[in-house]
Amino acid sequence: MGLISKIFGDANEKYLKKLYPLIEQINNLEKDFEKIADNDLKNKTVELVERIQKGEKPEELLPEAFALVREAAKRTIKQRHFDVQLLGGIILYQNSIAEMKTGEGKTLVATLPLFLASLQKRGAHLVTVNDYLARRDAEWMGKVYSFLGLSVGVLNHEKSYLYQLKNEGRTSYLGSGEELKEVSRQEAYQADITYATNNELGFDFLRDKMAYSQQEVVQRKHFYAIVDEVDSILIDEARTPLIISAPAEESADLYYQLAEVVKKLISEKDYKVDEKMKAATLTEEGQDKIVQLINEDPWEMSASIDDLKIKARGIQLEHHITAALKAEALFKKDKDYVVREGEIIIVDEFTGRLMIGRRYSEGLHQAIEAKEKVQVKKESKTMATITFQNYFKMYKKLSGMTGTAMTEAEEFHKIYNLETTIVPTNKPLKRQDLPDRIYATQAGKFQAVVEEVKKRFQAGQPVLIGTTSIEKNEYLSKLLKRAGVPHEALNAKQHEREAQILSQAGRFRAVTCATNMAGRGVDIVLGGSPLDREEQKKILEVGGLHVIGTERHESRRIDNQLRGRAGRQGDPGSSQFFVSAEDDLMRIFGGDRIKTLMQTFRFPEGMPIENKILSRSIEQSQKRVEGYNFDTRKHLLDYDNVLSRHREAIYRWRNEILELVDREKIKEQIFKMIGEEIDNILVYHTTNDAESSWDIKKMSEICSSIFNYENNWHEEFTKIRESAGTREQDAQSRTLFFNYIFDQAKEIFIKLEKENEVELFYRVVKFSILRTIDHFWVWHLESMENLKGGIGLRAYGQRDPLVEYKKESYFKYHQLLDDIRKSIVHSVFKINITKQQTTNNRQPTTSNRQQVIDNKQQIISNQQQGKVGRNDPCPCGAKKPDGTSIKYKHCCGK
Repeated sequence: MGLISKIFGDANEKYLKKLYPLIEQINNLEKDFEKIADNDLKNKTVELVERIQKGEKPEELLPEAFALVREAAKRTIKQRHFDVQLLGGIILYQNSIAEMKTGEGKTLVATLPLFLASLQKRGAHLVTVNDYLARRDAEWMGKVYSFLGLSVGVLNHEKSYLYQLKNEGRTSYLGSGEELKEVSRQEAYQADITYATNNELGFDFLRDKMAYSQQEVVQRKHFYAIVDEVDSILIDEARTPLIISAPAEESADLYYQLAEVVKKLISEKDYKVDEKMKAATLTEEGQDKIVQLINEDPWEMSASIDDLKIKARGIQLEHHITAALKAEALFKKDKDYVVREGEIIIVDEFTGRLMIGRRYSEGLHQAIEAKEKVQVKKESKTMATITFQNYFKMYKKLSGMTGTAMTEAEEFHKIYNLETTIVPTNKPLKRQDLPDRIYATQAGKFQAVVEEVKKRFQAGQPVLIGTTSIEKNEYLSKLLKRAGVPHEALNAKQHEREAQILSQAGRFRAVTCATNMAGRGVDIVLGGSPLDREEQKKILEVGGLHVIGTERHESRRIDNQLRGRAGRQGDPGSSQFFVSAEDDLMRIFGGDRIKTLMQTFRFPEGMPIENKILSRSIEQSQKRVEGYNFDTRKHLLDYDNVLSRHREAIYRWRNEILELVDREKIKEQIFKMIGEEIDNILVYHTTNDAESSWDIKKMSEICSSIFNYENNWHEEFTKIRESAGTREQDAQSRTLFFNYIFDQAKEIFIKLEKENEVELFYRVVKFSILRTIDHFWVWHLESMENLKGGIGLRAYGQRDPLVEYKKESYFKYHQLLDDIRKSIVHSVFKINITKQQTTNNRQPTTSNRQQVIDNKQQIISNQQQGKVGRNDPCPCGAKKPDGTSIKYKHCCGK
């Protein structure tokens, strides 16, 4: 310990010491709460809610609330919160991240702050990484909440549930679903506590911002959330924004043709690959070769060869060539993606899980589809988008828990303003972390892994092997089969079975070969599940679970997560990494030097080096990659923060319109926009220079166009101008002009209102405003994306691209507001509803309104997967005069 630490003490320890008095208060209440009858415990919840409503601060009730949850857990699931778990709960309620080792009971810890937050009746969310964990944890902990009188919701992909207590004697919590009742999305969100995945929360938010009636909106305001596996969600997944999109027109043939072209290019000669930056760049020779191949290859599948010529297509074709080259050179099957049932499904590089429904953007996904010769789905146009950083920053109170957070503590603080605290383990950690074994070649390394596994298997010790990709996972599985080692191979291709496989990975002689992060959130208990005591005893005698890492990951945190599978709750265990100079991390960051060293001293292929200096060198490489990845995420966030301010303002405005039910309020909004548009007309068509600069004719034409009403505008404007007299009275002229146009507009609007059925008229007006906002917002997103794509070139002119982006986005945003206002004002006076339309366009009844919502959600879901039915009914529910639905391509899908 350094001198400063000795004088001032460790900051983590000092913070924990401040919390110990609260732990003591909770423990002092335990005996009193043990005497309370079951029904009275539920009444205690009601009492706490009432005290908060009367003005007591939730923080003041923390000891009572935590003691109440502890007692409920003891009576229902027979588990008592340890003191360290109480510590974790307090940290989570105080808007911080709790780092708790694997097996320390984070699922149980979360019940404490979730209960306290739920007493405020504003919604409390537990965010997890997959559907299985959301269901499992809600069922498991649902007994505790239900016992205390709280409702529990669950959000899964396209399904939502409410917890219902059925089997009192049930002891297995493996997500069978027998205690979950399927309900609407709104009901799941209205529950006191809701378990959900990060993707579902994000997509529901975006879908809500595309709703055309309050009945379609499902989310409440964002109040409190605990993010489980917070590093996975807020760090690893933060590089890819959530996007809801609609199809754009683009020929699939183009992607197939370019996929064939780039296959003919030669690496290092025609293009250069930068693995650190994950970029592929054509050389001059490569560019010439591309032009030659495109112009000379006699493809008959193309409708027009001319379309493919670089000179004609310019930047657009260059964009597609870049995507095709990246797909060929940088994206590998069974590592970055898998092909399943004719679809390309992304593999999460950190968790090893399939990211169903997610697609690469900017034509890259289509390029990979063409490379693998599956159906190319149309490139999409962004309808709504948000990053996880900006989504979770909307919560008033945010916290998180994970087994590995300290290595990313700086990022959590800078991006989310979250402090990270290490919670001590309930029992001392006994795991032995052995030094890395470094080999010259991958072949030698994998053979050594197989020999090590055989040795430990014969001794009866369970072994968990972590691999970095599906490809290497399957390769090692084949080697183990040849060696006669029975084992389970677990990767994204078996993600449905991951919980069951991992739950048995602690059995005697069990060998499990898994992608590094598969089964995250599932405990590996020595002796398996259900627990076999005799087997557990034998495993403890041979040293507990042994973890083997077959490669160092880019992030130390992922390595630590793998190590953390062993040594749970004070169990013995061990871990070791097997590394080769040919591994990606080593090869990119200096592995050649190690390989040369080993060749110089003629190390046999299977002989390892165990050297602390080399191990430290690997960790330094990892730190450099972590720094680069942090910069990438920070860069994404810096740009998205600009768009986020636009998003917040537009969505706030849209929400205000959506919630309007009072006709006078809607009319007030319309008149406000009319006034702004009249001001805009006068600014552009009147000046103080000379009388001739007052463009009476143009203003007359504009007013005739806007108000769609027979009126001698030119004659009236001439009279007003003449009555104002001299140039010095221009201000008076403008006031007279404004008042005249505005009064006329009000009269015309009121006349229009009387000519139509009032209720339906205002519903159409409201719909028109919302659709106009959506239309121009989509255009704005595309415009901002194009701006971001080319802004980096400003650096060549010694200008900061981010500063330039902020400047230009400011003007684009105000142009967006002008366009929305202008379009609304121009369209509202064109509304004319016939009696036949009135009959057929009544507000949907309760029964068919849900169908409209379901249709919209299905279409949006299809959009995410590229399955857009352009001939489906439009999700807004619009009808033709004959009562039939308007097709999506002719309505909101334009």
